[in-house]
Amino acid sequence: MNKEAVLTELYALREQVAGVRDSAVASVDGMLIASDTDKVRADALAALAAAALGLGKSTSNEVGMGELREVVTRCQSGHIVVYAVQDHSLLVVLGDEGLDLARLHLESRPAVSRLAEILG
Repeated sequence: MNKEAVLTELYALREQVAGVRDSAVASVDGMLIASDTDKVRADALAALAAAALGLGKSTSNEVGMGELREVVTRCQSGHIVVYAVQDHSLLVVLGDEGLDLARLHLESRPAVSRLAEILG
């Protein structure tokens, strides 16, 4: 695994999408791989994002809506978006209230594909 390549993807999302505040990549069991965070504890973010992804996958399976792509949580002060990176990893992005969610989804899909290649 090339941690610098993962960090490059995280930095690019912050640059390309208005409102991105923090991001991280983790395994589906919540182990932090890399992070671009300022004010949040990256290890806690990784663990909680894994829990959100797991719940989303379980719900998706239960209702028969196919493979989970992302989990979006809207909060009073912004958004938490968790993307599945194949079956083994995840990308979590925190955005402020001004997050351009449509742009994030547009930019994250190729980023998720590149992360999948990097993480193998």
